[in-house]
Amino acid sequence: MAFSFIPKEEKFFELFEAQAVHSVAAAKLFREMAQKWTRDTAPFDRLREIEHEADITCHDIYEKLNRTFVTPFDREDIRELASELDTITDLIESVGQRMYLYQIDNSTPDLVQLTDILWQATENVRKAIKELQNPEKTRHVMDYCIEINRLENAGDHALGVAIGKLFQGKPDPLEVMKWKEIYETIEEAIDKCEDVAHTLETILVKQA
Repeated sequence: MAFSFIPKEEKFFELFEAQAVHSVAAAKLFREMAQKWTRDTAPFDRLREIEHEADITCHDIYEKLNRTFVTPFDREDIRELASELDTITDLIESVGQRMYLYQIDNSTPDLVQLTDILWQATENVRKAIKELQNPEKTRHVMDYCIEINRLENAGDHALGVAIGKLFQGKPDPLEVMKWKEIYETIEEAIDKCEDVAHTLETILVKQA
């Protein structure tokens, strides 16, 4: 039986799972906000708290990476995965705060649809990350990555429809600017979920 005197640090997987949970929490909260829009500060404050917790987890990964000699997979992939997961939560918090600062008074069906796609994407990211450390679940990880890619395509389509509606009739240019930025930032977060999927696929190929 093979034995290594220098064990690999497995806590990275726990930290990645924690990051994924943060992104799901942020996406779920933002979806709920889109469904029942309010300018009450409580949900915005909670988004900021989740983003701060995610930053701490990302910092913990970087710190552990600097102190660990043997890692479960390539160091550059660990750093890339940590950065991408953190960015998902950052973008969700960012768009929420912008909506508050822009004094948005109502939601839209397109906002609800985009936030639902984002939430589904983060859930699939979480599931893929959870199975990453189990060599027997490689097929499951790939299936989740395929679903994330499908959701990214759905997000692209939903974004196009949403922006198209902004220019119907005689729109207020300022409102168009606000909503265009909001919609595009949500789609950027969905794109970042796809980036995570690509990184996971790269990790699996290297380990094959």
